[in-house]
Amino acid sequence: MAIDPKDIYSARLSNDEFNKLSEFIYKGYGIKMPPVKKVMLQSRLQKRLRALSMVSFSEYCNYVFSKEGEDEIIHMIDVVSTNKTDFFREPIHFEFLSNTVIPEICNSKNQRIHIKIWSAGCSSGEEPYTIAICLSELQQTYTNFDFSILATDISTDMLQRGANGIYREDRIEGIPLSFKKQYFLKSRDRTKQLVRLIPEIRQKVVFKRLNFMDAHYPIQDSFDIVFCRNALIYFERETQEKVINKLCVHLKSDGYFFLGHSESITNMDVPLKHIKPTIFRKT
Repeated sequence: MAIDPKDIYSARLSNDEFNKLSEFIYKGYGIKMPPVKKVMLQSRLQKRLRALSMVSFSEYCNYVFSKEGEDEIIHMIDVVSTNKTDFFREPIHFEFLSNTVIPEICNSKNQRIHIKIWSAGCSSGEEPYTIAICLSELQQTYTNFDFSILATDISTDMLQRGANGIYREDRIEGIPLSFKKQYFLKSRDRTKQLVRLIPEIRQKVVFKRLNFMDAHYPIQDSFDIVFCRNALIYFERETQEKVINKLCVHLKSDGYFFLGHSESITNMDVPLKHIKPTIFRKT
């Protein structure tokens, strides 16, 4: 018998079910789910009930916490994680990157160099692609460097969007016209109003899934620059400190670390010194 979608949308998350799910999400992924987010969690997970043809959260919880439901955990985290980002968000960081960081690195070396950057908590890719555009512009002035960008996030859905490099046209409204013409291709089907990053920019970014709560990050590289902006605000202060320290393990000495405008390392035991608001260097 077919399931009526109305049955799914009428499903209600009990307090016990919410507590069980929120505790699991927090312990495993660091995402805080206080009681005020119960309605939000219920609304977002109703999409998963529909996808799985389930009519109750009791059925869903039993499935998630069973061996058969291990893959569903990834989908659950995809829908509950918050992903908000824009191209050239917090532009002062990109100005500092272009005017100070990259010139400093290039001028300190006589030989050709390869600059490695990590965009941690990259969401759907706007941040790493903005970095790639900035560095591509700088290659016209500083000819002795190449670069690569690692972009990580917990959401497989966001990572796939980033890897595709396709965005609605309104997502690039604030980008300078010269950048739009040079780095974005319009869809041939003009009814879709989509754009895509050119291959030369997409090839500079590698997308990979990573959970900030993992004990150790399976990253082999050491980076010159780490961006971790507006990804830690959902974590407890103690967890934020642990994550920053784990990120810094992969940051070169004197490397630059960028945080979001609403984040701070005040009173944290981390190997970073303040340079400018939300801009730091590894000590």
